[in-house]
Amino acid sequence: MSNSYLIFIILAFTLGGVLIMKRDTIPAPLKKWMALTAVIMVCLAFYLIVYSLLNIGSNPQ
Repeated sequence: MSNSYLIFIILAFTLGGVLIMKRDTIPAPLKKWMALTAVIMVCLAFYLIVYSLLNIGSNPQ
């Protein structure tokens, strides 16, 4: 897995965690769009994790 994938995965899960922990202090209009962005990022991060696990033994050329 490349470093950029790893950084994105850490960032996506961190954003999701911060939104969950600070959900009471985020304004309502901003909360909706930030939650949607975080859900999309976390789904993409899960996809990247599964994709990298499926390609562990492949030989890059």
